[in-house]
This record gives sequence, C-alpha cells and structure tokens, in this order.
Amino acid sequence: MTVPVNGKPMPRKPPKPLEAAPLAYENPAFLNSPDGRIMRILSEYSEPLARFRRERIRDTVVFFGSARFRGLDEANQQLELLENTGSLEAAPQEEQPARQPELEQGTATELSRRRAEAAVEMAQYYEDARRLAYLLTDWSRTLKSRRHRFVVTSGGGPGIMEAANRGAYEAGGKSIGLNIRLPFEQYPNPWITPSLNFEFHYFFMRKYWFAYLAKALVVFPGGFGTLDEMFEILTLCQTEKLAKKITIVLYGSSYWKEVINLDVLVDKGAISPRDRELFAMADTPDEAFTLLRDGLTRNHLEAEAARPEPEDESSVLPEISKTRS
Repeated sequence: MTVPVNGKPMPRKPPKPLEAAPLAYENPAFLNSPDGRIMRILSEYSEPLARFRRERIRDTVVFFGSARFRGLDEANQQLELLENTGSLEAAPQEEQPARQPELEQGTATELSRRRAEAAVEMAQYYEDARRLAYLLTDWSRTLKSRRHRFVVTSGGGPGIMEAANRGAYEAGGKSIGLNIRLPFEQYPNPWITPSLNFEFHYFFMRKYWFAYLAKALVVFPGGFGTLDEMFEILTLCQTEKLAKKITIVLYGSSYWKEVINLDVLVDKGAISPRDRELFAMADTPDEAFTLLRDGLTRNHLEAEAARPEPEDESSVLPEISKTRS
C-alpha cells in the first residue's frame, strides 16, 4: 500500500499483527472507569444474589450498632475506642476511656472519665448482642426448612457487629457480614461464615442487601451509621414500601430515649403517633428474643404454614417493594 507524499506515492511498512482485544468484562481499565460504573453496580447486585441462593439463605435478622469499640477483650477486660467506624487504627490516647489507675490517681480527663463509664455500658451491650444472636440462631436452627431462616446479619466489622456474628457462630449457625470498603484500613470480623463474607464499594447497594432479606432488625446503641440504617428501614416501613412485615427492636431503652425524642416529632406533627408503633424497645437479651421470635412467628412462620414452601430456587428471595420500579 502507498500513500501520497508531496504528490508522490510512498511505500508503507505493513502493520504488525494485532493481539486479540480484551473482552469487555475482562478489561480492568474499562471496568474501573466511570463508563464501567453500571457494571460495578450490577455486580454488587448479581454476585450477592447468586451467593445467597447458592448458600440457601432465605431471610435474615439484621443487627446494627456501634463499630467504634473493639470487642470485649477477655484477657484484660478492657475496651478500646477505634479511630473511625470499623477501622483498625485506635483513636488517640486522649480520646480513650480512662484506665482504672488513672481513675484512682485522679489523672483522667473529664472526657476519658465519661468514656470509661460508657465503656462499661458498651461492654455489656456487646455481651447482650452476642447472647441475643445466640438465642435467635439456636431457635432458628430448630425450624423445619430446606433453607436457612432468619440468619444473623451484620455490617461485618467490630463492636456490636462482631458480637452478633460471634453469637451466631457459637450457636452453630451461619451468619452474614456485609462489609463496606472504606478509605482507611478495616477488616471483616472472624466470626462471619466465610462463604457469606461480602465487601461492597457502594453504600447504597449494601443498604439494599440489608433491607432485601431482612425479616427483623435489632438496633443496638451506635452512631451516625446506626442511626442512618435504622431510620432508613423505619421510613420504608412507614411508607409501606416493604412487601413484608418487619419486626424492629431498639435495644437499650435508656440510650435511645436520651439520644432521640420521638415525642417531639409527634408533638410537632412530623410523624404520626402510630409511627411509634413501628418498633419496640428491649433491655435484656431474653426480652429482645421474645419480641423477635413472636414477631417472626406471627408475621411469617404462621402465614407460611398455610402454603407450601417454594420449590423454585428463583423464588427464595422476596421482592423488597410492593410497587414496580
């Protein structure tokens, strides 16, 4: 082949043989680009869906709560505050709960004294979440089903999340961890069933999977993330966007009554008085378990007893919304 140069044709070297172009779904440059975002979003829907079906997970009970405290260290009975939600890094020393020698010597700051008192409270919440997850899993394993029912699910990190997965593990059941990839170093807790250990990039896809399978929700004391997840589920219930009834238990009535005053929302007309009936409060694992067991039995097990369990695997997972999107 020739091309004109100054009006005269000039010879060109033949091109080198081309290698096969990468398949679109094997092209990391595309998949990690803005143009590949839709593929990444779909993957965080399709891959968990396939795995839940393969693991025969029918539904879940979600535990929310603080991830800033490490689990109770059985060796020294101390709690350590983390730098951020679910991080590996500890918070600065001046923000840590005061140790016993500091309290006895009077060298603790006001903040560390308050956090020392809170640490005792959070240690008890950790143990209560662990016990509640044990009771729930132990009961769910007695239910006759070809699929796993009411599987304990958490955000996969430390603190209350770890306690929930740990209790389910100790009861001999499966448990799910829906972790989120964060800018700082973090890790899934070791009590999650390995085949049900997930990590998400998109918060909204993680939220979807929290709501999609949940038949009940237990909310332990926590911060921004806990409040965010709790109010999102409450809003779905309030607006009747869920195609199922969900039992919601707020654990630790003294904490929640101090943190949020729903009576003000009622008085101002921001919510209806009946919206306060969307949840119940509990202060002991046995009390919370009774609320969960009764709600799950009334809203799901009794209704399901009147119809056969679906044979088709595709019908295992229910639709989250009553309306088509």
